[in-house]
Amino acid sequence: MPRRPTSPQDLPRSVPLFPLSGALLLPFSHRPLNIFEPRYIEMVDAALRGDRMIGLIQPEDTSEESPSGRAPLQDVGCIGRLTHFEESGDGRYFIILEGVTRFRLMHELTVQTPYRQGVISGDDFGQDFKRDFGEEAVDRARFVKMMRDYAEFANIELNWEEIESTGTADLVNFCCMVSPYGAVEKQALLEAPTLEARAETLIAMTEYEIARGGAGGSGTLN
Repeated sequence: MPRRPTSPQDLPRSVPLFPLSGALLLPFSHRPLNIFEPRYIEMVDAALRGDRMIGLIQPEDTSEESPSGRAPLQDVGCIGRLTHFEESGDGRYFIILEGVTRFRLMHELTVQTPYRQGVISGDDFGQDFKRDFGEEAVDRARFVKMMRDYAEFANIELNWEEIESTGTADLVNFCCMVSPYGAVEKQALLEAPTLEARAETLIAMTEYEIARGGAGGSGTLN
């Protein structure tokens, strides 16, 4: 299996693009996905033959989960490394993408493949290659309090023993990924310039949701 990139210089010049509204992937986190559309089955086949890299990115118009054609895309996405796959009898895939780094979409390529491809740059996100980068700036106690408040608000169970043993960066990123917020909020979490900013953004979103007493959806944070 191709090795995991360790710097922006290790990234491929271009990657297959997987436009998916509301789907957030962050470095060192894992995103399970069910692949059933023919264009994306072919994309996974190509990734398995190559470097196993896929660029998960949101469309600008989030009214469709995964728009066809060349609908405009956000400027920033996250490269996922395909670390696990299972193929069903009807040719569908269940895959797991491990977040490598955020990327900036420089321009989209004109290709013959049914899936989209784009030239990318990870130069702005060198910190993403260090798993614990920025942890010391995060107010972990405040972040965990937010988790407790939300668990009480949404009436969900949390595995506190596992939470205590999880690194701060992994904890923040995982909570952002499973948070019940929409595509716009997920993009804001993705583009937060630092881990501290990402944590504070999620805290602000959650405090607002609790304060207004809305349903807010239910997330599984354990």
